[in-house]
Amino acid sequence: MDLHLHQPHLTLAKSSRYRSNEWIFRDVPSDITIEVNGVTFALHKFPLVSRSGRIRKIVSENREATISRVELLNLPGGPETFELAAKFCYGNNFEITPSNVAQLCCISDYLEMTEDFSNDNLGSRADEYLNYIVLQNLEMSVEVLQQCENLLPLADELKIVPRCIDAIASKACVEQIASSFSRLEYSSSGRLHMSRQKCESDWWIKDLSVLRIDLYQRVITAMKHRGVRPESIGESLMNYAENKLTKKSNGQQKVGHDQERLVVETIVGLLPVEKLVVPLSCLFGLLRSAMMLECSVACRLDLERRIGSQLDIATLDDLLIPSFRHDSDTLFDVDTVHRILVNFSQLDDSCDDEEDPDGSVFESDGLDSPSETALFKVSKLVDNYLAEIAPDGNLKLSKFIAIAESLPAHARTVHDGLYRAIDVYLKAHQGLSELDKKRICKLIDFQKLSPEAGAHAAQNERLPLQSIVQVLYIEQLRLRSALFCSELGDIHKPPVHQQSWRINSGALSAAMSPKDNYASLRRENRELKLELARLRMRLNDLEKEHVCMKRNMEKSNSRKFMSSFSKKISKLNLFGHSSSRESTSPSRNSQRTDSKLTARIFGLGGFGPVSTGLGQSKAHE
Repeated sequence: MDLHLHQPHLTLAKSSRYRSNEWIFRDVPSDITIEVNGVTFALHKFPLVSRSGRIRKIVSENREATISRVELLNLPGGPETFELAAKFCYGNNFEITPSNVAQLCCISDYLEMTEDFSNDNLGSRADEYLNYIVLQNLEMSVEVLQQCENLLPLADELKIVPRCIDAIASKACVEQIASSFSRLEYSSSGRLHMSRQKCESDWWIKDLSVLRIDLYQRVITAMKHRGVRPESIGESLMNYAENKLTKKSNGQQKVGHDQERLVVETIVGLLPVEKLVVPLSCLFGLLRSAMMLECSVACRLDLERRIGSQLDIATLDDLLIPSFRHDSDTLFDVDTVHRILVNFSQLDDSCDDEEDPDGSVFESDGLDSPSETALFKVSKLVDNYLAEIAPDGNLKLSKFIAIAESLPAHARTVHDGLYRAIDVYLKAHQGLSELDKKRICKLIDFQKLSPEAGAHAAQNERLPLQSIVQVLYIEQLRLRSALFCSELGDIHKPPVHQQSWRINSGALSAAMSPKDNYASLRRENRELKLELARLRMRLNDLEKEHVCMKRNMEKSNSRKFMSSFSKKISKLNLFGHSSSRESTSPSRNSQRTDSKLTARIFGLGGFGPVSTGLGQSKAHE
């Protein structure tokens, strides 16, 4: 039937497409005109009254006036759907599809086309198609739910929307369970395990992007209650945000400012609580959109908290958030970055509060607390960010210092990046007073500068004089320590592998993380204890041999024994060559040998006095 709705009058009985009951009304003039949204239909009362309870009541109430014109106000589905309902009343066949079943359900309720007025009426036909065809298929359910957007709240009252939402959530959950079962396989040992192959993304994610934000919110909430994976929820949210905020549909303009704000706030409220299910770049994109659209404070704070919990995987481009406020003079939004850093630092503070009282800091990290590696990454990121925003002439010193101090003191193991950022700031703000220069330079721990950075700082005229003196003093101490270590190494040269390890543990300890430095100190302590035990064993052996030689000397008491004694001493050759001068008195020679031997023994390795039996031997003598 070719009907053009823009024509003022449409006579349904004159259609050449009718195949049933056509002969009844072909030559019968129409006796009632139905008007729907400005479009009129010239129809007959009998087929309409036989199926529609609403039209039956209207005709019966106006029987005396012989009503010939009826206007149906707020009819769901409009003229197109009424045309299908009229076809059904005339007994003509048409196809029920997912694109019209929701409208047919609503118009059958509006026109009261139920089983109370006719068997197998339009309402039961449409409801049967909805239950047994549409709700068994996820894609059809999404299509019907989209058609319900213009049928609210009637579609909600008729339970069309809740049934479609429940069907979508349950079907998505079932598909994920089936996908998980398909990944089960038996290992070589006969045990059942999950294969490591990556699961393909859910196909329904793109289909949900056609829904309006209010219906989409209800679908995602139902999916969470059903147990759909958080990764799928996060992927669907990001896909929806991309479609609604960055793309134009059919060349039309974007949705209004208020609608975009509603989309952002709703998506943020639906984000899963689990970490890493939504890419950090998407979170930063949502934050920029929330700032630009002036979303609620709670929405922005929630995004800042989520970003702060995984800031260690952020990049410098992520932090360079442009300032969207008209009253801001700075190019980048420093205040937002500062709040993100505070959220990250609070995770570390909460970890410190929950540490064991025995001080086992390096045993394990909390589940939500940043590790030492994460702190080191964020410190480098912050230093690079400070160097990037430092050339901005409108950046206040207080904000620069606040960003630098937002991390705990132990986060930076090397201060080269911070020194570079401060040097850039001093170069761009040459009008700073000496007091302000001292304030900003207090951020630097000059002992944590590398030799190259220390050499640069010692000749940097932009630094205050006090800082330059401090750098020179630290460099002097380093030089003195290096000279002392070199002299000590010439006297007592350790093995090559031990010497290189000591140099690394001393020179690079500042560049290590606290956990690695702690382990290095423990290894060094164990090696020192082992070396001390070896020296004590050698000392005991020398002491026994010395006592034995004294006893032999007392028994023989002859010059022949003295000569053999001198030969034994020369053969030992443990503490260098003895003096070439020999005393004529055996007692003087013995006392001189004892004193030299004792002095050498107590001077071994630079350790403190060692308890031996030499003192008792002298007392006995």
